Amino acid sequence: MQHAGGTPLPPPHGPVPGHGAAMTPHPGTGHPIPPHQHQHQPQAAPPAPGWPAPPPPAAPPHGAPTAPPPAEATGHVQLPPGAPVALPSPPAGASAPDAAHAAVAVLLIGPAGAGKTSVARHWADTRRVPTAHISLDDVREWVRSGFADPQSGWNDHSEAQYRLARRTCGFAARNFLANGISCILDDAVFPDRPVIGLGGWKRHVGPGLLPIVLLPGLEIVLERNARRTGNRRLSDEEVARIHGRMAGWYGSGLPIIDNSAHDVPTTARLLDDVVARSIASPPSW
Repeated sequence: MQHAGGTPLPPPHGPVPGHGAAMTPHPGTGHPIPPHQHQHQPQAAPPAPGWPAPPPPAAPPHGAPTAPPPAEATGHVQLPPGAPVALPSPPAGASAPDAAHAAVAVLLIGPAGAGKTSVARHWADTRRVPTAHISLDDVREWVRSGFADPQSGWNDHSEAQYRLARRTCGFAARNFLANGISCILDDAVFPDRPVIGLGGWKRHVGPGLLPIVLLPGLEIVLERNARRTGNRRLSDEEVARIHGRMAGWYGSGLPIIDNSAHDVPTTARLLDDVVARSIASPPSW
């Protein structure tokens, strides 16, 4: 194009095809494609204000193996070995193991209203080493729809959920111990049902589990149960029946703590003493 006087005019939108612009042949027809019809490449969004853009990752040499990311970057934790948890060995030359520092798995047994959950939680909170509290009742209540309420009685449905919760707690205990975290579990285990009671816990956690019985008097248990709410509260008749069955632990060889006259912190200190004795001389069960 030219002015009337003959001066060339620039093209309105860049060079005209065929006049200095690079032409790309169409893959199907071979005809040239004007540059303005090329597909634009998407561009990365700019980083948010105040956050520098991360540097592009360096590509490894061709054929070089890719190193796995460090454990702390993936959140990886060591899974427990296939073998059950072994009993912790006391330090060489130590006359009395320090239960406040030992990595242990404790099973706190007792009837409803014995104070198992309160004592276990306080004991885990005040130890000098990482310690987890695993409550069987809490795990059972993970089931929301279809929960087998213990107030409705014991049947095949409730027993199946109990077994499932116990296996889940046992795996959690082994997983914590494999990563150096002690744990305390609590459950109302009956001495007259060893297969689904203490035997089941031993099968799921291992012989290193330390069972300890928390057994206050019946009057104390009834008083504490009366302060409970929801499906954790049982009838007085059911509490008395459970407490009577728990009396079978006397003479079993398991250590028993009568916390009728003790508050939670005092009972937790007694628990430390019993754990130390159990490590030094494991109970036969």
